[in-house]
Amino acid sequence: MYPLFFAFALCAVLTVPLHFLSVEHTRLQRKHGRENGIRIGEMYGRISGYLLFLALIGLWFSPQPRFVLPVFQWFLLQIPLINFRVPFVHVIVFLLLAGVGTWLLAQSVTGLTRKVSEAHRPEKVVTTGVYARVRHPQYLGFVFMQIGFAFLVRGWFALLSTPLIIVVLYLFARKEEEELVNDFGSQYEEYRRRVPMLLPRLRK
Repeated sequence: MYPLFFAFALCAVLTVPLHFLSVEHTRLQRKHGRENGIRIGEMYGRISGYLLFLALIGLWFSPQPRFVLPVFQWFLLQIPLINFRVPFVHVIVFLLLAGVGTWLLAQSVTGLTRKVSEAHRPEKVVTTGVYARVRHPQYLGFVFMQIGFAFLVRGWFALLSTPLIIVVLYLFARKEEEELVNDFGSQYEEYRRRVPMLLPRLRK
């Protein structure tokens, strides 16, 4: 009934094997040589990242049933250039969640650098800043963005697909951590014991 939406959901699932390939640095370098292995890993990383971004946009904006929070329904905002009205309360929810998500994404890229974030090939274990609170702030930021945009576009399927996105990001994180343990050994193991994966503790 809604083939475009489900095509984008499948696209999100297909990012998992690509992302797994991108972080298998040792295997890629053993198979293709050091320089070629690094380049191939970076290529897989960028493809999986852009594919996930495309999948999220598709989940948000593809045709699907719409929902409205049962408060302040009378206060609607008209989005310029397109014939689309959004309840004001949905805009507030979006701004709050997307604001937190954007901040987390910006802090994670600042902590790792853009090159490392795209290529998934860290040179050291980062434990400062937002990484002192959560091991994968960029993925937590994606979750906030996912929910925020689902409210902005009032996409019922987009909102219901949030568990799927969480599972995809969790699989990303688990695979990355396997490779990080291989690369950094006890240093990353100790960091993993201290800091939660996706849900930061309110207190240290």
